Amino acid sequence: MSSPKIHFEISERKMILYLFDIIFVWLGLYVVAYFFDFEYLKSLTTKGVPAIFLGIYLSVFGIIFEMYKLQVASNEFQILRSTILTATTTTFVYLLTPVFSPVLPSNRIQILAFFVILFSSLMVWRLFYVRFLASNRFMQTAILVCENAEVEKLILGLEDIDPHYKIIGYVSLDAVEFDTTRNHYVAQVMRDNLSDFVKENNVAEIVIASQKTDGITTVLYQQLLHLLESGNVIREYTQVYESKTQRIPVHYMARDFYSFFPFSRSNQNKLYQTIVRGLDILLSFIGVTFGIVILPLVLLGNILGSNGPLFYVQKRVGKDGVVFNILKFRTMVKHAENAGAVFASHNDARITRFGKFMRKTRIDEIPQCINILKGDMAVIGPRPERPEFVKEIAKRMPFYETRHVIKPGLTGWAQVNYAYGETIEDSLIKLQYDLYYIKHRSFYLDLNIALKTITTVLFYRGQ
Repeated sequence: MSSPKIHFEISERKMILYLFDIIFVWLGLYVVAYFFDFEYLKSLTTKGVPAIFLGIYLSVFGIIFEMYKLQVASNEFQILRSTILTATTTTFVYLLTPVFSPVLPSNRIQILAFFVILFSSLMVWRLFYVRFLASNRFMQTAILVCENAEVEKLILGLEDIDPHYKIIGYVSLDAVEFDTTRNHYVAQVMRDNLSDFVKENNVAEIVIASQKTDGITTVLYQQLLHLLESGNVIREYTQVYESKTQRIPVHYMARDFYSFFPFSRSNQNKLYQTIVRGLDILLSFIGVTFGIVILPLVLLGNILGSNGPLFYVQKRVGKDGVVFNILKFRTMVKHAENAGAVFASHNDARITRFGKFMRKTRIDEIPQCINILKGDMAVIGPRPERPEFVKEIAKRMPFYETRHVIKPGLTGWAQVNYAYGETIEDSLIKLQYDLYYIKHRSFYLDLNIALKTITTVLFYRGQ
């Protein structure tokens, strides 16, 4: 039997990236400070508080500039851009931080050395990661047990998310085992040969991707049981899908949806809700203040772009299905929906040029801070949808109205992970993200969304 192949889960890869980013930067600073007797650099590594804050800044700006997005971390060209932005921003903010960073040196060459070491240490480590840890040596291989008709869809649903996860074969659960009608790009494994295939190819896990048990014959069942007893990992597809995509696979759920929950305890945790509400009020006050400051510029852009009302009021569905009036800066031409409510689309002709800028930068959402102060919304949560669309989508999509168990948000898990929804199919994907947030809601996930929202604004990815 071949020795098992080493692989890393998504969470393990991200932890490795976080940890070794800090270690390589710390070692680089320490070595240069030791040989060149740079007091400023020495204090960054020998004093606790400055070293801790440097690590925090490095991690925070790394998240914002996508250093820990696996698709970026596995690409040399994309990681170069992310590393330059992270190193530059970390250096600039750290140097301007009072109290928690050392006093600036009189010899400015040390400041330059700080940036060069920060950037070069990160690049050396990240290039090593791309060339070695992100290579096929550590690819996680899997085999599917599913119906023939589902093969391509199931494979794409996983491999598009995790670049280090590869399905190398599948076992058919159809009554007629051998599939002569399709030309799948992965090998079909006969049920009798499953154990041998797993051993010969060092398969990391077997994924059962069917709720039907009819196709699991006695022979296949005995092989699965033997593989499990031998230490092989066997998981259900929805578990793998949720862990890889960070979405709830509602399209594979039947009426037993309750087995995929309970929702996060934070949804009923009074302390969590009180802290979140306090932060919502604080952040919305800041947002309103910022909105007042930029109001003259928005008014001027509105006059030049499409003269008409500055604000736009629209009905949206909130917590427990209660309808409220959401407030936005107007981004579309007047009378844009005389023919009725429709989804906004990419390059929608109804959106003014200045409106497009406001949508990309999320400026049009600032008036919703008033909705947050009123308690209709939160800063983070599923985006509120229009009643017309809710009725239409709920007819075609099970569990859609489940997203109304918490307050809608100014930004959310779906917004930072998926493009603007233009169709019912897009709404299904966004629903998966929304339900994942409701199920796993926590301070950590909220912080992650907040930082990714900054990424969305900085890279001009709004819609």
